[in-house]
Amino acid sequence: MNTPFRILFLTLLCTVGLFDAALSQSYRIEATINGYKDSTFIIGHYDRNRTAFIPKDTARADANGQMVFEGTKDLPGGLYVILFPGNGRWIEFIYSGKEPRFSMSTDTSDIIANMKVTGSKENEIFYAFQNEIIKREKEVEGLQKTKNEGKIKELRDGFKQYREKFLKDNANTFAVQLLNMSSDPEIPTAPKLANGKTDSLWVFNYYKAHYWDSFDFADPRIRRTPFLEPKLDRYIKNLVVQTPDSLIKEADWIIKKASVNEEIKSAVVFYLANQYENPKTVGTEDLWVHLAEKYYLAGQMGVSDETKKKIADKVNTLKPLLVNKTFPALTLADPLGKKVNVQAIPANYTVLFFYAPTCGHCKESAPKLKDFYDKNKVNGVKVVTISTEHNMEEWKSFLTTYHLEELTNTFDTLKEYDFNRKFDVVTTPTIYILDKNKKIIARKMPVDQLDDFLNYYRNKQVKKL
Repeated sequence: MNTPFRILFLTLLCTVGLFDAALSQSYRIEATINGYKDSTFIIGHYDRNRTAFIPKDTARADANGQMVFEGTKDLPGGLYVILFPGNGRWIEFIYSGKEPRFSMSTDTSDIIANMKVTGSKENEIFYAFQNEIIKREKEVEGLQKTKNEGKIKELRDGFKQYREKFLKDNANTFAVQLLNMSSDPEIPTAPKLANGKTDSLWVFNYYKAHYWDSFDFADPRIRRTPFLEPKLDRYIKNLVVQTPDSLIKEADWIIKKASVNEEIKSAVVFYLANQYENPKTVGTEDLWVHLAEKYYLAGQMGVSDETKKKIADKVNTLKPLLVNKTFPALTLADPLGKKVNVQAIPANYTVLFFYAPTCGHCKESAPKLKDFYDKNKVNGVKVVTISTEHNMEEWKSFLTTYHLEELTNTFDTLKEYDFNRKFDVVTTPTIYILDKNKKIIARKMPVDQLDDFLNYYRNKQVKKL
């Protein structure tokens, strides 16, 4: 497949060579940046993505913009940057343990074009490739104005040949290794369907099956590049069906591949757990529970006993509250003091609205909740409001202020419930949707998405009949 030059350029910036962490040695990196003087610069590396920066050393530029970063201990392999004063600009470079001493010089008028490197083949080819991309990209942009498609194709084919030769000639460098790992798999000509159209399902399945072909999980240095998490993110969210069974199967498969290196495995588990503790897709918290039990609580992740206890408490809270579980027993009181058993409320769908009368977001959500109820009550939808605070005067004032009297309003008169621990009400409002059998069909749903979700769910149920 042809890849646009701009995408290739951005891809390369995410793919650089690093060094063997097993080596023990000092480092000395000389840098000259014309246009800066008497200023302090920082070097550091990315950590799994472009938003995480780990500082490692500082140096002060003299009157000629010259500076030296120097230390007696190892620098871990990774894609490094020299961060300018004010954090507004930076220079990316490769740090390789096989090249612990090298120099760079450039000019702020055009950092890439003016970069000169001595003593580091990795950085020489890194910048040579970038300059080639920029040169060819400008040529294509010029031709696009004239709409010379034939010449554009010729240039792109020429770049493809250049790229293939570049990869071959520099095959033993880590820059090329990471470039290969970050690239999409080449998809061969897809078979045709009976109607003559390309079999898009075959294309998808091929792409997914070969997505990790060139990715070397055994190398811990990839953690200190900015594309580990983006690649994981794209795979798990775009190529995997967002259902518990599919997510758990795929997550275990990826973690097994990453288990050839404990550092990378830990990074993968951490990322997945972080994404699915409070996921955007309804009903996928099951993955977090699975990861917590199999990797954290079973001792595969190096966390403290205190952290393990917090995770175990969270698992114990969450497991009974996952989608497709029957909602736990909950009995409260209404404004007249009568008992309200949530399990006994007759309704096609029951919406539980946990809120605090003093909560600003709850006040904003209340009118939307009322509108939702008015629109859906004819379809057998009941809304139960549950105050998590215990000031009865504020509770009743909230109900009258927002005209919620027609809803089923409840209060924990006896202060029986720890709503956080028992029902995972970490923030308010927190919403659960139950079916007629009081099975959870959605949780942590924003009020303004209730109507769309319920319509979607009803239609899906109809299609099953």
